Amino acid sequence: MSYQALYRVWRPQRFSDVVGQGLVVTTLKNAIITNQISHAYLFAGPRGTGKTSAAKIFAKAINCHHQTDGEPCNECPTCQAITAGQLGDVIEIDAASNNGVEEIRDIRDKAKYAPTQADYKVYIIDEVHMLSTGAFNALLKTLEEPPANVIFILATTEPHKIPLTILSRVQRFDFHRISAQDAFERMKFILDQKDLAYDEQALWVIANAAEGGMRDALSILDQALSFSDNQLALKDALLVTGSVTKQLLKQYFLQVAQGDSAQALATMTEVLGQGKDGQRFIEDLISFIRDILLYQESPDLLTLAATGLAAADFEELSQAATAQVLYTMIDTLNEIQEEMRFTTHPDVYLEVLTVRLSQQRPASSAAGAAPAEIAQLQAQIAELQKQVQSLLNRPAQPAAPVNQPTARPATKKPGGRSGEFRLNVEQVYQVLDHATKADLANLRELWGDALSLLSPAQHSLLNLAKPVAASPAGVVVAYDNDFLLAKAAGGDLATTLGQALQQVSGTARQVAFVPSGKWPTIRQEFLTSRGYYDQAGKAAAPKAPTPPADPLIAQAQQLFGADGIKIEDN
Repeated sequence: MSYQALYRVWRPQRFSDVVGQGLVVTTLKNAIITNQISHAYLFAGPRGTGKTSAAKIFAKAINCHHQTDGEPCNECPTCQAITAGQLGDVIEIDAASNNGVEEIRDIRDKAKYAPTQADYKVYIIDEVHMLSTGAFNALLKTLEEPPANVIFILATTEPHKIPLTILSRVQRFDFHRISAQDAFERMKFILDQKDLAYDEQALWVIANAAEGGMRDALSILDQALSFSDNQLALKDALLVTGSVTKQLLKQYFLQVAQGDSAQALATMTEVLGQGKDGQRFIEDLISFIRDILLYQESPDLLTLAATGLAAADFEELSQAATAQVLYTMIDTLNEIQEEMRFTTHPDVYLEVLTVRLSQQRPASSAAGAAPAEIAQLQAQIAELQKQVQSLLNRPAQPAAPVNQPTARPATKKPGGRSGEFRLNVEQVYQVLDHATKADLANLRELWGDALSLLSPAQHSLLNLAKPVAASPAGVVVAYDNDFLLAKAAGGDLATTLGQALQQVSGTARQVAFVPSGKWPTIRQEFLTSRGYYDQAGKAAAPKAPTPPADPLIAQAQQLFGADGIKIEDN
């Protein structure tokens, strides 16, 4: 016989084999024992959590004449026929491909006939939410007045799509995601039965990667066993799942927690260089920070064996950042993960993520201060308090009247503080006064060479920026991301970029930054201020043409008209 996947070979055949659904299993077994069997059930829950398997076990149990405590015997002809899918009275239907009115009418007509081999005729309709509106209406009458000895079991991953008229006529059972602990125990049991060597840490990696689906866990395990020649090691599980090693995650976290964005970018490049998936990297990092939070709250909340780290590692990690910083990190990770769903350049967002995480450490640096530094700060505070107290104890002196000048609003240089950006319009106009398309095309050809001269941190700040105008002595760079724009304008990136452009082009250039969203307005206002357009945005009336100095040009204009002549300097 050809090879069968693990999830098919080890599919539950008894209620006791169903993993992680204790409440559902107990209720169904008690219904069978007390003979309180309903005519319609709805099994709802995520994929791979045992809905269809439980439906087939239930069909066997109610038709088995040798069942014990609600469990089928799996040995009688009826049980074996249902297991093999060969009993005509247990019908499995895929609603994804049989979702029309005619198919449901056919079921309704055949349901009227009594079962031929079993006690109950059981219809298992998988992915029932895929039925059309007409099909649901056709099924409704049958559920409302079901024939004797006919049971419907509806299975779905999206119960919110099922009409309320259907939901009110069925008993609903919600299947929950399977915990990593339960998935780990099930995989360990299967590998012990198959007598295969394995690393328990590899099983934990697979259990976490399955995200609550037992079928997904067994599929990943099957793939990992094929890759590792039936000897499961940790490195094989990491490669198959695309997960990141705990030591690399620890290294990356400590670097961003300490504000070392350059080293963190290098670590992230190493992670991606190993072929790891960007989305998986963020998911692993969220789970990693969640473990640190739990350890900070109470070490007993965490199962160290499932994390792959020792208690000493968590002691170091929990001291690196406060809980508030960890909350902010998780929010940032969720935000970047959502944005990455729609991009073809995930590495850019991961670089932005690394820079942002490195900035989120207001309390961690103070928490890690040396005792001597804390004592020095406390002494300075005490001295300042004494000075304030001495000033308060002095007798009040009459103040001489002075003419106070009118307060002027404070001016701030563009990009003065991280997180804020002030547009320098005059600087942009200086570039636009002498800008040409030829200069812009030439600069775009040299743009990649200039960026290669920058540091990784500076390079990452320019990944979502592009030149939009250029002159022989300047360039206007537009940013799609406001956060990166503020970071670029607040540092010395403009100077460094100008120097890099001078190296590749031989000409010194002044760099001006603008937001991409405001660039069309800035360009329009410039053209209006220089007389190219009127205030309404329409092209200004052309000035009276001056007679050309070249007689040849004058003759050509007389022959073809001034509008038909284009003069170019070679």
